[in-house]
This record gives sequence, C-alpha cells and structure tokens, in this order.
Amino acid sequence: MSKFDYLDLDGHLLQLLLAVVEAGSVTGAALHMGVSQSAISHQLDKLREITSDPLFVKSGRGIVATARAEQLVEQARALLASMSQFVASGEFDPALWKTTFTIAANDFQRDALLPPLMSRLKESAPGVALRVIPSNVPSLEMLRQEHCQLVISPRPPDGSDVMQKRLFEDEHRVFFDPTQRNAPQTKADYLAADHITVVHEPKRALDLDQWFCERGILRNFKIMVPGFAALPAFMQGSQLLATVPGLLQQHLLKDLSSVPVPLTCPKIPMYMIWHKRYQNDGAHRWLRNELSQISETIRTTTSV
Repeated sequence: MSKFDYLDLDGHLLQLLLAVVEAGSVTGAALHMGVSQSAISHQLDKLREITSDPLFVKSGRGIVATARAEQLVEQARALLASMSQFVASGEFDPALWKTTFTIAANDFQRDALLPPLMSRLKESAPGVALRVIPSNVPSLEMLRQEHCQLVISPRPPDGSDVMQKRLFEDEHRVFFDPTQRNAPQTKADYLAADHITVVHEPKRALDLDQWFCERGILRNFKIMVPGFAALPAFMQGSQLLATVPGLLQQHLLKDLSSVPVPLTCPKIPMYMIWHKRYQNDGAHRWLRNELSQISETIRTTTSV
C-alpha cells in the first residue's frame, strides 16, 4: 500500500503524467516541460509511489502507459482544468498567465494567424508558450481529450460539447510560376493544365477539390502533397497550377503569381473551435478575443 495520500499530489505531477503519455518517452516529456530527464524520472518515481502503479513499461525501444495510467490521464486532465479555473477566478490578468497553450492548425491558418498571435502574447502575456500541432482533419477527440485547447480549421467537427466562431473567409486563387507559363485565361486553359493539390491525412482532399468533383469538373493532378508548405518547391520551375486560399500570397506562396479561378467556386471559411469546458474560462476567452482581433485585420485585407 502506498505511504502517500492524496494530499501529496499536486498539479506538477499531474502535468508530468500527461507530458510523458503524450510524448511517449521521458526524453520527450523533459523537452516539452523544459526540465532535465533526471528531474522527470525523480518526479515519476514519486507519482508511482502515490498511485502504487508502474505507470509506464518498456515496449520495444520506447515505453507505453499501463492500463492504470490510461485511466489516470482522464482524471488528471479534469483536475488540471479545475485547478486552472480555481486560480483564474475573478478578473483575468494576462500578464500573470503562465502556461503552454496548444493550438491545432494546418500550415495555411498557422502562418496566417499564429505569428501575429505570438507577437501579442509576447507583449501582453509573456508567460505563455505557444505549442502548435497539425490539425489535419480535426476530430472531437482532439478537444475532448485535450490534445489541444483550440483548433483553427475550415472544418469544425460536429459535437454538442464543441463551440465555434467564424474568424474570416478567403477566396480561392490559381497560383503559378510566371517564369514558366502564362496565367490560365479561360476554363478550357485551366482544365487542360497540370495541377498540384493538398490532401490532408487521412486521405482527405481539399473542400474545393471535392466540390469540383461532385460537379463533374475534373482536373489532371500530377502531384498531391500533405500540406500547403510543400507547394512552392514543386511549383517553382514548373507549369503546375495550384488552386488554394488567396491569403497564401502573403507568406507561403509570395514568390508565385496568382489570378482568380476562371470557374465559379465557393469561399473558404475559417473557424476557431474549442470545448465548452473553456467557454467561460477567463484565460481562454482572452486568447480567443486576441485571435478575433487578428482575424479582423485579415477580413479587412481580403475585402480590399
């Protein structure tokens, strides 16, 4: 029987448990938390004594969580959320906020929104570290299991416990290398060309590609890449066309030219999505407001 009682438990140990589970290794957890591996190992030994469970066992070259640890993870997330709300009660002061805030976003919305958000955090909430993970096709589990605290995506998952807010919408444009080809002027030019597109994991095409396909508009895709960041390397020096969000002209595709799509196509909405447990959390609400203000600038840009 453990010689510890529940009063020996603290938030740092709960955070440690989550870090090791998510990283899948002590080394990864140490890097994420910014401490030494020996410190992680020492705290992990204490947590093992408190829970009377090994928590992690070797599996090949790595480690895996025990069944008991998997059960404790869900409790740890709930307890940490409660502790965060406990200290955040009353008026929220971002200057005193110290946390690692995880946002899931693919490269388009990541580059459009998160660098300016990081600048705002540096100024108003210097104790906040921003962790960015790919959203791919966002799922409810990402938010329910707190893999992240916020998702930015054009595809909000459908769930009664998930909240969302539209940030902005963008227009599709056709990008090309002007040193290799002229802009497609007509629908016939456009459909006769070779194209490149993005297919997010797990094998989810862009909404526009699905929209065209459903209407019998077929293009010749020569290459499919997992993210927008891969487009420039394949497009520069080639005659490929990419039909993607126009905002990419500001960063990833700034060295390419673009023109409107010579076909009717839908706009691209962008949402921020969060679990309702954070709906009234002062810190979370403050960060959502910062993102909303950044999106106002983007809306102004896209409307010009």
